[in-house]
Order: sequence, then structure tokens, then C-alpha cells
Amino acid sequence: MGRGFGQARRVVLAALLTGSLRAGPPFLTDDPEPVELHHMELYGSWMGSRTPDGASGSLPLVEFNLGILPEVQFHIVAPLAYAQPAGQPATRGYGDTELGLKVRLLRETAWLPQIGIFPLVEIPTGSAPRGLGAGHTQVYLPVWIQKSWGPWTTYGGNGWWRNPGTGQRNWRYLGWLLQRDLSAQLTLGAELYRQTASTAGGRASDGYTLGAIVNLSDRDHLLVSAGRNLSGDRETHFYLGYQMTLDLEPGAIAGGGPLGP
Repeated sequence: MGRGFGQARRVVLAALLTGSLRAGPPFLTDDPEPVELHHMELYGSWMGSRTPDGASGSLPLVEFNLGILPEVQFHIVAPLAYAQPAGQPATRGYGDTELGLKVRLLRETAWLPQIGIFPLVEIPTGSAPRGLGAGHTQVYLPVWIQKSWGPWTTYGGNGWWRNPGTGQRNWRYLGWLLQRDLSAQLTLGAELYRQTASTAGGRASDGYTLGAIVNLSDRDHLLVSAGRNLSGDRETHFYLGYQMTLDLEPGAIAGGGPLGP
């Protein structure tokens, strides 16, 4: 592997790691609301990013969330990753596995927002030499806040990433989102974010994402988003996913029918 190819691979890998984690589908910013007890969410998605040095992402990316205790959600992400430096063939394989627990510390009231934490651990199951993993265990420690008024919801927060390894830097993410329910079937949202440099030669970046959630039924949901950086290293990112939600209580009937008006 030549020096130029290796540098491109590292740049694309950095985009993969910083662009595909900490997401609250279909956005980069997450919320503090855990899945309800004995409920589950299952996602199948395509998440990717593109920079002048190439493209990277996960296809498919499988995410599973389960309410295991009141106010506590178990979370796991299993990605089939790909990385394609500009002018080079793509590499594909299993990426790094993400595990986490979302814990709501404060429920929302008429005057107070809800607050939660969502610590994540990235287990280095992907091949770092092939550009499909970090090669090191990473840890993310965010705090999220949310408040709703009628059809409007706003949420966001700040988090710190432990990002060890040669040429890597610990970094922070700050994001905030505003979304509106236009109907029972459609929600639109937009977020702004700032991310400090995650590599020794990288730069801090600011950007935005626009997204939509389409409720096909009580059980089935389509999620889509796209955005780009406004400063820092140029990057565009996108997300396209399907979400299935189920109530696992004994005797519960999964809501697979169409939504009401």
C-alpha cells in the first residue's frame, strides 16, 4: 500500500467513524427519550459520507433498541462497512460494533425539559488495516435535552469522544435540532452541529442536516436525511432507513395497520 493510498484510507476512515456514529436516526444529533419498557425498535439503513478523498459508510447498518428497564434503553449497532478512497477500489466488510445504554434522568414537564445520557462504546471488530474499523476502543459520553410544544420538538446537547490511536484526537460534538409534525404521517426536521477535529491534521467543522420521518403505519417508518459541512473539511452525508417499532408486552398486538387521519 503506497503512502498516498494509506493517507486517503485514513481520511475516509475518519469520515466513516465521525459521520456514522452518535446518530439519532435520521439525524446526527440524538434525543434523551429511551424506548419504552418492553418495546423495541429495529432499523435497517444505508448511512454514508463523501469527501474529496473518497466515500465511506455502512450498507446495511442494523440498529436494535430495546426498553429493558423503566427509563433505560439497550442499544446495539452492527454495520457492514465500506470505504472507497478516490480512484481506488472499495473495501467492504464488518465494521466496529456499537453498544450503549440510553438513560433518561428527568422527564419533561410543562416547564422543564427532559434530560438524558447515552454513553456508547465502539468495539473494534472491524479491520483497521482494510479501513473498516478504528483499531481501538472508542467511548462517547453525551448529554441530551429535549422540549416539546404542540407539534414542535427541539432537542440537542453536547458530547465528548475518546478517540485513541496514532494521528487521532479526542473530540467533541455539539448539535441542536428543531422538528415539526406536519401530520400523523410526516415529520420534518433540521439540525445544526459543530464538531471539533478528530485527527491530528483535521479541522473543526460546522454543518447542517435536513431530514424527514414518514410514518407508513404505527409499526413501519421511513427515515431520510442529507446534509453537508459549512466549514472545515468538506463532506456531505446522507441516511436512508426503515424502522420497525413493536410492543413486546405479552398479549400486545403490533400496530401494523395504517395510521388514522
